[in-house]
Amino acid sequence: MSTSTKSLALLICGSLTANLIEKYGDYSQVFGTFFRNSLPENTDFTLDAYDVFNKMEYPSEEKLGQYDGIVLTGSAASAYENVEWINKLVAFIARIANDLPQIKIIGICFGHQIVGRALGGECVPNNGIWEVGPTTVDLTDLGKEFFGVETLNVQQMHRDHVPTVPTTFHLLGSTSACFNQGMVRFSPGTTPGKKDLKDVQVFAIQGHPEFDKGIVSGLVEARLSTGIFDEGMAADVKRREDWRNDGIPILGRAIWAVLGVTV
Repeated sequence: MSTSTKSLALLICGSLTANLIEKYGDYSQVFGTFFRNSLPENTDFTLDAYDVFNKMEYPSEEKLGQYDGIVLTGSAASAYENVEWINKLVAFIARIANDLPQIKIIGICFGHQIVGRALGGECVPNNGIWEVGPTTVDLTDLGKEFFGVETLNVQQMHRDHVPTVPTTFHLLGSTSACFNQGMVRFSPGTTPGKKDLKDVQVFAIQGHPEFDKGIVSGLVEARLSTGIFDEGMAADVKRREDWRNDGIPILGRAIWAVLGVTV
């Protein structure tokens, strides 16, 4: 059987800590590992990284047309900020979604929030509430249909959220602290009735399917040392660190299905 290759653009929206980069690599390496470990057989991929955070790098128009998907990473920044690089990113995602619908958009955490802001919703602070570490997400009927389970366990690292679901999107799941844990928008012209992940144009999730417990532990330690997290929060994350992580086996495979790869 021949091997199909998917071309992805990774829009890097932030950075991991120096200690984590030394151990796991930067975001391009972390996402490369995530995609490789969830990759179905007879599929390969290319992953081109663009630093939209520090350098406001974007694909050229010629290169853009060669991509099957665009992936937005997480960030320590807030997606609601009125700063140049975020405003440019919001405008870019809106243009891709509306003018180039053949390119799939995958938003992760901060990327999910940018998608919300770009496509009819908003991102706001969640009243100081953090979700950190493995968290159980209750799925909607659509989420259950797509993922084949009743609930998902996914790593989290956020205190901003998308409080509602934009009118062109469908909700995938919720937690008690965050109503919009994930959402999809279907491609134009999708046939009404039973939906398939390959029919999804935009897939956005609040959690971090690319994180494992080591990355989350390192982020918690870093934020504990600076006073962002307290000992109680760190202990609670530690208590849950060995919970099942559905990032690779379920969410990773779902993302590949969105990209048109048979799982």
